[in-house]
Amino acid sequence: MADDQPENPYLELLARGAPAEAYERPVLRARADGAPADRLAALERAKLLALRVRGELEGRRRREAELSALFETAHDLAGLRDLDAVLQAIVQRARSLLGTEVAFLTLHDPTAGDTYMRVTDGSVSARFQQLRLGMGEGLGGLVAQTARPYVTDSYFDDPRFQHTHTIDAGVQDEGLVAILGVPLLLGSGVIGVLFAADRRARVFEREQISLLASFAAHAAVAIDTANLLAETRTALAELEAANEIIQDRSGVIERASDVHDRLTELVLRGGGVHDVADAVAEVLSGSVEFVEADRAPAAAVDRSRTGGHAVRHGEDWIAAVAAGGELLGALVLRGHPGLDPVDQRTLERAAVVTSLLQLARRSAGEAEQRVRGELLDDLLDAPGRAPRLLRERAARLRADLDAPHVVLAAELDAPTAAGAPGPDTGSGAPAEEAADRQRLWSAASHLAATGHGLAAARDGGTVLLLPLAEGRTADALARRTARQLGTALHAPVTVGASAPVPAPAAHPAEVASAYAEARRCLAALRVLGRAGEGAAAEDFGFLGLLLGGTRDGAPDGARVRDFVHRTIGAVLDYDTRRGTDLVRTMDAYFASGMSPARTKDELHVHVNTVAQRLERVGRLLGPDWQSPARALEIQLALRLHRLAPAG
Repeated sequence: MADDQPENPYLELLARGAPAEAYERPVLRARADGAPADRLAALERAKLLALRVRGELEGRRRREAELSALFETAHDLAGLRDLDAVLQAIVQRARSLLGTEVAFLTLHDPTAGDTYMRVTDGSVSARFQQLRLGMGEGLGGLVAQTARPYVTDSYFDDPRFQHTHTIDAGVQDEGLVAILGVPLLLGSGVIGVLFAADRRARVFEREQISLLASFAAHAAVAIDTANLLAETRTALAELEAANEIIQDRSGVIERASDVHDRLTELVLRGGGVHDVADAVAEVLSGSVEFVEADRAPAAAVDRSRTGGHAVRHGEDWIAAVAAGGELLGALVLRGHPGLDPVDQRTLERAAVVTSLLQLARRSAGEAEQRVRGELLDDLLDAPGRAPRLLRERAARLRADLDAPHVVLAAELDAPTAAGAPGPDTGSGAPAEEAADRQRLWSAASHLAATGHGLAAARDGGTVLLLPLAEGRTADALARRTARQLGTALHAPVTVGASAPVPAPAAHPAEVASAYAEARRCLAALRVLGRAGEGAAAEDFGFLGLLLGGTRDGAPDGARVRDFVHRTIGAVLDYDTRRGTDLVRTMDAYFASGMSPARTKDELHVHVNTVAQRLERVGRLLGPDWQSPARALEIQLALRLHRLAPAG
């Protein structure tokens, strides 16, 4: 029993987990009590055995704690799905497991061929957090290159590593001394390096290196899993996007098939352009309108016509409707700025169908146009036709020849026709000129048909007989016709117009006279450098009297009376109502060289009376009545008034 006494203190110390320094106390106490040498030797042996047992127990507890922590870490990592969260958890666990001041992780960059700092924990240096380590550079570069762990007790004193200024500056800025690095292995490849480091000298034990390497293996798998999950999410997102695109394309294809069927049905049952516009509007969920060439945005239509595609115009889309070299109009899709390419193609296809329908309609209407041309030819060449027959023929063409009409002469001023010999020269017109004339006649016929008028090819150009709406003038009609024909042909068209013909059916002979007047007006426009414009004889003032001459070359009475009334009618009416002598005063005033003093002698009145009368004339005719141009016309009107028969 006595032999066991020396060991009792150490068993007690082991049982309560006392610190290592406590194991010296039993020996010191025995030595102080004067214990014999054999007892002191026994106590020394017992102490050494107890310390060995204590070390084994502590190692087992530490390994148990490390394995438990490693298991918990692996479990935590397995539950992570976000790569950033996985990497952050790795460095935090590494720092915690090894009890270091800093832990960090670098990942391999296959493009640059180096590793870069990805995540840090405990780091305070911005420069350190942005380091990149080339293969073989520094401790981390050596780990990445060899795929083996490396450890240093004092980094700056260790010659095994390739020191670079950039890496050393970053490590020094962070204040690191002892560094342990283990590779993150995935298969046979290194995907990164996991580090644990202290800012003081430290010896990393073999068990710690092994522990960090084991943890790095779990971390590599976790990183790979996170990457795979990210790739899977990306693939799923791409598949969802592709599925949405497929579904959308499927819907677009169905809409395209639907509009194709509808357009085919429209063509087969003889639908019109507005039916096409309505069908496309329903399919595209927008407002589609067919507009004539002169109403469509010119720049957008030109781009569409040149490129062969629908083009965007503000919030609208424009698709030109053209056939050959002629613009027939345009389809306008309104309020639909974000048009799908397939829907854009649908609009373009509708424009093609519209042009085909227009051509078919034109072909069907060519016979009607020929009939219209023949009726106009009869009015020009055979003025003795019976009015009843003329009215019946016009009624079948939906024309009313008992309403006021204007005769218009139109010629195309295309470059191909400039200087080319006319049809009466005997040398034969070039093919281009003939084509231009055909295009002009076609456009004029279309304009006449839509306006309930007549058109015919004549004298190298085209003649039109168009109704004159109430409140409109022949001059305005001529300008509009020139603009419409020019827009349709994309070339300047000059149009001369006659004065209105009250009832062509009742007075067919006036149609021929009006045509001659329109031709002279057209010639005057060209002489005056106004090619490509439209005007009527009345627009030329007293020159219109010359342009509007009758078959014998002299102005007729009606046109003279119209000119006089337009020029001085207000003064004539005033004299008639008030019994004044304003007209005689004007005659005397102009005959006296526009001198009030000589005028009062001629009229035998006071000069103030002359001034008052001239002031009244100014109020009736306008303040510019004495300007040279107005004075010339007024004097001519006064002379024609004097020459006109009484009553």
